[in-house]
Amino acid sequence: MLMPSVDRYMTREPYSISSTSSLERARELMHRHQIRHLPVVDGERLVGVLSERDIDVFAAAPGIELAHVEVARVMSPPIDVWGETPLDEVSELMTQRRSDCVVVRGGHGLEGIFTAVDALSALSDLLRRATA
Repeated sequence: MLMPSVDRYMTREPYSISSTSSLERARELMHRHQIRHLPVVDGERLVGVLSERDIDVFAAAPGIELAHVEVARVMSPPIDVWGETPLDEVSELMTQRRSDCVVVRGGHGLEGIFTAVDALSALSDLLRRATA
């Protein structure tokens, strides 16, 4: 069986946020769309990734008002791959970097996001195919 590429299982056209947006805005966006990760883009440029966990850790500090904290202060550097990257390579990269998401690039910039949930979906699909 040929190894599928990450773009087969990624979440296409993910919601994103700018680095100057507030953590409150990011939390609202995540809650509304039931997601845990946001690529951070300034214009067309990918500058980071923000997770729900990043916000929760920061929000636990006394006296912090999420409305007054910019995403740029909390975001992590992005781990990015191309859409054609084989799924096993992406999985290995996520394991090595201990990351629960990678941002997927394409010819037109941000193409998708591949999360641990997407990885489990891919695993389920591949196991079904292997045992069919």
